[in-house]
Amino acid sequence: MKTSKNKLTLYFKVLYMNSEEKYLNDIKDIRRIMDRSSQFLSLSGLSGILAGIYALIGAFVVHQLIKNHHSRYVYIESNTFKLILLTALLVLIASVLTAVLLSARKARKNGEMVWNSVSKRMAVNFIIPLLTGGLFSFLLIRHGYYGLIGPVTLIFYGLACLNASKYTISDIRYLGLTEILLGLIAVEYPGNSLYFWAVGFGFFHILYGSVMYIKYDRQK
Repeated sequence: MKTSKNKLTLYFKVLYMNSEEKYLNDIKDIRRIMDRSSQFLSLSGLSGILAGIYALIGAFVVHQLIKNHHSRYVYIESNTFKLILLTALLVLIASVLTAVLLSARKARKNGEMVWNSVSKRMAVNFIIPLLTGGLFSFLLIRHGYYGLIGPVTLIFYGLACLNASKYTISDIRYLGLTEILLGLIAVEYPGNSLYFWAVGFGFFHILYGSVMYIKYDRQK
């Protein structure tokens, strides 16, 4: 009688544990579905690595342009400044196109849409601080505050990443915080803005892009 009772108790205990485990697994599945519906998870880590390489190449080109400039200061009217601006635009265009193409390829592999409501919200939250920083940098150029352009672009780019991180993988938040901190430090050393710019947009992009590639892309 006692043995039968123990067996019955054990049976209900096992049944309870199995039910609890199934309940926890169901919660995890629901959470995964909610995360996928509220976050854009197809951001490519490889695009971050390539963007960092583009930035380092661009920083080298700008360094050579400044080095070969005929005077100590680069004014907005000079050809050197126009070439520097052209280099920055080419780096930006190449980085954006690479991010779009590689993220689209990753999304297709995952069976996801690239341009959906989540990616639209992410893009809007990223573009607003980025455009604000671009306009602010243009005003700095107009008034001759060239030494602050590098720090300002780092800070506003960091804010853009931080703002967009709500709709994508959490690693973007840490990249944004790193860029903001580096930009604030660069304000104290305006004569070395190009080097801070190369570290922020070059080295840290390669670093975080590599981490994202290992964590999310390579596992797939």
